[in-house]
Amino acid sequence: MNGRAGGTGMIDIHTHILPGIDDGAADWEHSIQMARAAAAEGITGIIATPHHYDGKYSNDKETVIELVAELNSRLSELAIPLKIQTGQEIRIHSEFLSNWQSGKLLTMGESPYVLIEMPSSQIPKSMEQVVYELRLLGVRAVIAHPERNAEVVQNPDRLAELVELGAYAQVTTHSLLGGFGRGIEKSAWTLCRRGLIHLVSSDAHHLEWRSFKMKEAYERIESELGPVWRRYFERNAQAIWNARELSDQPNLVQQAAKSGGWGKIKSLFGK
Repeated sequence: MNGRAGGTGMIDIHTHILPGIDDGAADWEHSIQMARAAAAEGITGIIATPHHYDGKYSNDKETVIELVAELNSRLSELAIPLKIQTGQEIRIHSEFLSNWQSGKLLTMGESPYVLIEMPSSQIPKSMEQVVYELRLLGVRAVIAHPERNAEVVQNPDRLAELVELGAYAQVTTHSLLGGFGRGIEKSAWTLCRRGLIHLVSSDAHHLEWRSFKMKEAYERIESELGPVWRRYFERNAQAIWNARELSDQPNLVQQAAKSGGWGKIKSLFGK
């Protein structure tokens, strides 16, 4: 199901390539078209992360596992050099921790990282507790596209607080390249320069207006931030694919939050 082959090339950890279950690929034809485009761009591994608990789509783990197995089989038959792993883009919701502990939610591949989506308007009150409790359980939250969250845009320190609690953050290629407008582009680069972004992915939905653009985004990162940051983001995506720990940031740029570090945060929660 979750073969590790493909982990040495470019990895995309957040995609909507599975057919007919959310607002991504409409059917198997579109899934295969997306797979061909990804392979042509140099992507060798993709984590399929359909929307889950977002108020419109609900994609349980059994459905995702079944579709990923079928897609891998079709890619093998067509000799498309791409492997798929399972995942979900899980909207933060009130039963998140209970659903996690009852085994209803998927990590990304076989890794201890879970992709969490916040609403675009704000950071939910439960977000800090979820990030903290997951870390106690040995799981790390990866926050999807925080550069598109209005509260983070207005106050990046709010994302810094979540990172200090143990979260990682993933920026979208289209945000870095201006696909969502100048405001979100500025937000994306601000978060990168503050050391609050740990992963880059496409959030690809289909080829017409939400394609991969991974190669272009990495080239832009190398131009703006330097080759060491490009390698950092590439290695972190490969680490998730291979279920390893993420790398330390270049030049120790990430700073502790004003709370005084992990030890003090534990005391705030009484744990």
